[in-house]
Amino acid sequence: MLLKILGAVDLAIGLILILSGAGINIQTNILLIFGLVILAKSLLGFFQDIGSWVDFIGGAVLLVSIIVHVPGLLNIIIGITIFQKGVVSFL
Repeated sequence: MLLKILGAVDLAIGLILILSGAGINIQTNILLIFGLVILAKSLLGFFQDIGSWVDFIGGAVLLVSIIVHVPGLLNIIIGITIFQKGVVSFL
């Protein structure tokens, strides 16, 4: 059950990153909340696997995008990777 919840979080964060990479403005509150959630989620794995590192990078990109403009292609690539992790967790 927990795996499905964390997978749903991955799907939401992947979608947020893909949409922000496509040029859609996302509210700062949403970026901050989901950035902190995925950083906390990455600490659950203690950086032992590649999934934790992908989560950490995604959270860092979300938090940095509040302050500066992050290139859209970078957001899309990281968003697709996190979205793919979410899809795999439902299999």
